[in-house]
Formats: sequence, structure tokens, C-alpha cells
Amino acid sequence: MKINKLFIAILFSVVGLFSLTSLQAQEAKTLFVNMPDSLSPLLTKVNRADCVDFLESKMKAQVENRFGKKSEMTELGKDYIRMQMSPQTTWQMKVLALNDTTNVICTVSTACAPACDSSIRFYTTDWKPLTESQFITLPAMGDFLNTPDSTGIYAFDEARRSADMLLMKADFNKKNTELTVTLTTPDYMSKETAEKLKPFLRRPIVYRWENGAFTR
Repeated sequence: MKINKLFIAILFSVVGLFSLTSLQAQEAKTLFVNMPDSLSPLLTKVNRADCVDFLESKMKAQVENRFGKKSEMTELGKDYIRMQMSPQTTWQMKVLALNDTTNVICTVSTACAPACDSSIRFYTTDWKPLTESQFITLPAMGDFLNTPDSTGIYAFDEARRSADMLLMKADFNKKNTELTVTLTTPDYMSKETAEKLKPFLRRPIVYRWENGAFTR
């Protein structure tokens, strides 16, 4: 009987340790450090590990990247990381539950020159690329605009024609699974033209992660 109890105790300990290890392996910091260098052209594995160590130690998480410039981790949570890769570029990652046992990684790379534009990518937890359309349908230009009634249609059409390039900035909410997408096309337009478009702009679009996909 004692042997059986000892065996059961050991079994539960092993299962608990395995579960803890699995959970830790799914944390953003572990996935970030183990990211393939091909997906992290600015940061080495040592850079990435240093960023995590510095921020966990309440230190400024700034490192010298491959180009001899400064990159800084500005946010670190169990499921979220934000990097200021350069003065003009940021990178975010979020670990999202696909189901009870499987997570996916979503990354947002943003470059501002000066108008910001983001690229959204999805990966398995071992960084195999996934098709974006499985998880999100990105907005079209019309989703950001309010079409007026007939009295304002001429002004709307004129302003709409000037918005000939769709630029969007995406940002995760570090506290939950919301993803906010903001139209940044007006930022590359002349001030006068942007002012004409302004009355027709809607609020940023907020996506929420539900049942393994972003919905709005």
C-alpha cells in the first residue's frame, strides 16, 4: 500500500512538473528567445534573452542590435512582448489560445516613415508560418469611412479619391486579446487633403480574439 501511495505521489509530481514545463514553454518570453534568427534580423538570440533578463530585473532592456544600433524591449508579459526595434519601427507579439491545448503566435511589425504601416503574421509555437486569412480579415479602405448622404457625396468622393494608398497601424492591448487597427493613410497626405477626409473617418477598428480567430 505504501509503495502504491509513493508511486502515485511520484506520478503526480512528474505530471505536475511536465505541465509546468509545458506552460513555461508557451510563455511569450520563451517563444521570443527561441524565435529563429531568420525571423529576427535585428536581434540575436543573446539579444533577445538579454532583453527578457533586463526587464525581469527591472532594468532598462536596451541592447545593441546586429547593426550596432539600439533596440529596446518596452513591454513583457506572459502572453505579450513589445520591442522598439529602432526609432521608426516596433515589433509586438501576442500568444493566443487556438483551443484548450494549442496556442498560436501573432506578430505585428510596424514601420513609420512618417506614416505608420503594420504587417500582421501568424505562427505556430515552433514558429512555422500560418496563413493570415485563417485568423483575421483585415479592413478595406471603406471600413474606415462613413459614406454621407447625397448632400455630401461630392466632397466625400473628392476626399476618397485622394486616399489612394491603404495604410494601417495595428496595436495589441497588452491586458487582453484586443487588436486595434487605425487608418494612417491621412498621415501621408498633405494637411489640406487630410482635413477634407477627416469628417468622413470612423473610429479605429477593434478586433477581439474569439474561438481561434480575430472578429469585430
